[in-house]
Amino acid sequence: MIDLYYAPTPNGHKISLFLEESGLQYRLHRMDISAGDQFKPEFLALSPNNKIPAIVDSQPVDGGAPVSVFESGAILQYLAEKTGKFLSKELRERTSTLEWLYWQVAGFGPMLGQNHHFTHYAPQPVPYAIERFLQETRRLYGVLNRQLEKNAYIAGDHYSIADIATYPWVVAHERQRVDLAEYPAVRNWFERVKARPATQKAYALASVQ
Repeated sequence: MIDLYYAPTPNGHKISLFLEESGLQYRLHRMDISAGDQFKPEFLALSPNNKIPAIVDSQPVDGGAPVSVFESGAILQYLAEKTGKFLSKELRERTSTLEWLYWQVAGFGPMLGQNHHFTHYAPQPVPYAIERFLQETRRLYGVLNRQLEKNAYIAGDHYSIADIATYPWVVAHERQRVDLAEYPAVRNWFERVKARPATQKAYALASVQ
């Protein structure tokens, strides 16, 4: 059983996507981040950075005490290794998957997050910051589009944790002022992932109170 500490953000959706795809049993603990749930001491014990998501695995593969994991990329890798799903054991495909997973958590997510902040939430417009992060967003979409022109999925022929990590950030493309018509390979991939039953189930959680 996996306990998932979750809010319906791109990083939260990554883990619900994996859990729905893998079929692992899990309990959902909905966090109200607008009310500051992420700063409560009991959550700090699981996630020292006070950010969702976090998980607790009560049945780790070593048979020992429960294991808690924070940071979405680390959680995805942990769950993939636990289940043997969405992370190939073949050297080259595994390496590619991890490269693109780290690309997402180090670049695609943070830069798009800054785009969201400066275009929607900053208390006053900062034209330099808006332009900087819009341009970086479009550059990163171009990187992703070139990769998907060569592959069915981000890391190769198979759906992987690289796709699971990236998809929730592309969901918000309109808020990022990105037209997917300009990135046809990304648009094709996005529609295929969106149509997956597990994707639909994971996103349905967002409306559950």
